[in-house]
Amino acid sequence: MELAIFYIILAALFALFMAWGIGANDVANAMAPSVGSKAITIKQAILIAAIFEFAGAVLAGGGVTSTIRRGIVDASLLSGQPELLVYGMLASLLAAGVWLLIASRFGWPVSTTHTIIGAVVGFAAIGIGVSTVHWPTVGRIAMSWLVSPVIAGSIAWLLFVSVQRLILERDNPLKYARRYVPIYMFLAGFFMTWVTVDKGLTHVGLDFNAWQSNALALVIGLLVTTIGTFFMLRIPYQEPEKRDFHFVTVERIFGILMVITACCMAFAHGSNDVANAVGPAAAVVSVAASGSVTQEAIVPIWILILGGIGIVIGLASYGHRVIATVGKNITSLTPSRGFAAGLAAAATIVMASGTGLPISTTHTVVGAILGVGMARGIAAINLRVVGSIFMSWIITVPAGAVLSVVFFLIFRATLG
Repeated sequence: MELAIFYIILAALFALFMAWGIGANDVANAMAPSVGSKAITIKQAILIAAIFEFAGAVLAGGGVTSTIRRGIVDASLLSGQPELLVYGMLASLLAAGVWLLIASRFGWPVSTTHTIIGAVVGFAAIGIGVSTVHWPTVGRIAMSWLVSPVIAGSIAWLLFVSVQRLILERDNPLKYARRYVPIYMFLAGFFMTWVTVDKGLTHVGLDFNAWQSNALALVIGLLVTTIGTFFMLRIPYQEPEKRDFHFVTVERIFGILMVITACCMAFAHGSNDVANAVGPAAAVVSVAASGSVTQEAIVPIWILILGGIGIVIGLASYGHRVIATVGKNITSLTPSRGFAAGLAAAATIVMASGTGLPISTTHTVVGAILGVGMARGIAAINLRVVGSIFMSWIITVPAGAVLSVVFFLIFRATLG
């Protein structure tokens, strides 16, 4: 019993460390469009993350957590040696946390999903045996890493092109902003609410059917639109010939929208990427509590809460480094561009979270920002920065795998 408690304590500490790394690196990616466009400050981003990242992790994090916990490694092959799964998951958490600490220190926007999955595959393939890895699942996840930036980029491109055509390129931008921005407000409010109620509230005992989810999302979407429109209409009107004023004012309106999309992005990120920290921890707790390896295990709510706390602390203490890379250096962002990138990335992430597929927030956000940049032409993109980001992605998987194998061997030698 004392050994089981020791394993649980180690799992909690390593999960908190890993969640800190997610906050320092991946949450910074998630909030970068909002901060980079100057729609919100870094302090406001931390406040938004504290509320919505935590809510997403606790309310909607369970679906993806199950994939990380039992979808990658064939637990049945470890039924005779449950301690190996414990060592492996502890090693994976520690390896991922160490790599994220290094990457965040240098401002590299690496993928925490890449890191933890590479770590899990590394310990399983090298430390136990290649046959323990669910390679079809790994292949499906790896495919999502390629597909997610393409989807996010395409959605962002369509959103920003629609903003350009409907508002920014008109002779009277403010007039058309007042006409069309409420539609974007409704989309943001409806989408965020739909995701929350349909994918996120079952873990707290609130299970809405499809009709109830859509009805509530419709009501909240209309409420967000009403409040946003009220503040928008308070902006004083100027004559059409004062075009510069119109552009500044329109960007102010999109700044209001960015607050909505920042909240949406934070919830989406918390619901998906908390799995990277708490999934392996849940496996350790399950084995330590039962003494056996099972494919099915309930994720304790305290683990999700722990992950949410770690994420917020990581952003507050170290997130500014990666925000500078993603939010400012890839392409120049304004509130209208940041809105398109943020909402597109959030849409992609929450769709993945609802299906239990752990995609990379880094890939998704960078893809969305690239989509916005492409809408303005290839010259608007800093290809050197993009190239360095791609290189950091390539390094991350083997780095997580190697560190995980090293820590696994150490744990097996000392604890075994």
